[in-house]
Amino acid sequence: MSTLALDPSVLLGRLYISFWIPAALLTVALLLKLPTIIRLWRDPLLRAVGGVLLFACTVFVFCVPSMIHRMNVLTGVPNFSAPWCYSLITANSGAGLLFIVTWRDGWGGRAGRSARTRRATRWIVSGYTLVVALLWVLFLLADVPVERVRDLDTYYARTPFMREEILLYLLAHTVACALSSRVIWDWVRDRGLDAWLRWGLRLLGGGYALSLLYDAAKVTAVVARWFGRDPDWLSTNLAPPVASLSAILLAAGFILPHAGQALHDRCRVRLAYHRLGPLYRVLRSATGSGPRFSLRATGELRLIRRETYIRDALLPLARHVDTDLTERAYAAALAVGHPAPRARAVSAAVGVLDAIENGGGAVRGDADPTVLLRDIAAISSALRHPKDLAAVRALSAATPAPPSITVPE
Repeated sequence: MSTLALDPSVLLGRLYISFWIPAALLTVALLLKLPTIIRLWRDPLLRAVGGVLLFACTVFVFCVPSMIHRMNVLTGVPNFSAPWCYSLITANSGAGLLFIVTWRDGWGGRAGRSARTRRATRWIVSGYTLVVALLWVLFLLADVPVERVRDLDTYYARTPFMREEILLYLLAHTVACALSSRVIWDWVRDRGLDAWLRWGLRLLGGGYALSLLYDAAKVTAVVARWFGRDPDWLSTNLAPPVASLSAILLAAGFILPHAGQALHDRCRVRLAYHRLGPLYRVLRSATGSGPRFSLRATGELRLIRRETYIRDALLPLARHVDTDLTERAYAAALAVGHPAPRARAVSAAVGVLDAIENGGGAVRGDADPTVLLRDIAAISSALRHPKDLAAVRALSAATPAPPSITVPE
């Protein structure tokens, strides 16, 4: 226990998070976005989303120690994975910054991209492309014959050209994360954001903040090597789990707005479908038939079919609604304490039930179907409370209709 408390490398060595966890989450995020990206490929925002998710996935696939060794063996070049992984990290940094800039500019329904964003896009693409090219040039100039799978950054921290390459990729990553984090935290304070987007941005901001901690740990370990110190645990034990946590937050930040909004829309459709159930069942019992059921139908299509069926059934029934009864029912509903909107729905439900029970009855030429067709959700909600309807019907049957009371539309 004393060794564990005094030696941070031992403690952090036990704090291991597999790189395959963030890789899996980032892959899920990419698969969720992929159909939309393919369908709307001309959209620069979606292209940016695809780029950042694709590069992020490849980073956590190829930066696994086993994959690093495999790449070195396959190419026959010691430490070939160093410029390859550095290039992927740099490309992912640029793609992330490009995504944040494009997303921020296109948020709120603004058409097209501003000249400022187009200029920033050109600078980001050209700048990070140049950095990737320099990484390979510096690797070709460096002398790195000994394969290092886990501690290459600190092992070659004082090697000419490799030293510059390590600093270059860390600097490019730090700049991208710092700028992205700044844009996100400024954006998250915008009052016009919905809850899903706001929480997604917070997760993205947390992910980029952890990425800055990753950079700080790496740079501190490398600079300490220049001065003869040996805090390699910052690079080999602290930085990897921080990178994994950062990627998990970034993946969740991408997934949450998409999945959360989709779940919200699905729940909203299901709730609307469920709310129409009482009115639908009353009308189906009266007509003897309902809309055709299909297992393949989406929730939106089922809702549309139910709404269409209800309106088609109410339209001829509206001619047989006793308007005198609905006026008395409205006055009775107000008398028992229902607010006006609720009283209007209760009176309409009373009229519908009366018309169905009387088998149609006399045609009322002055009956207006507008309220019935417009307020089907409120009428259906009123039908969920048969005791309230029974009380209003009993009171309206015993009370003559006041001549000045009409049911408002």
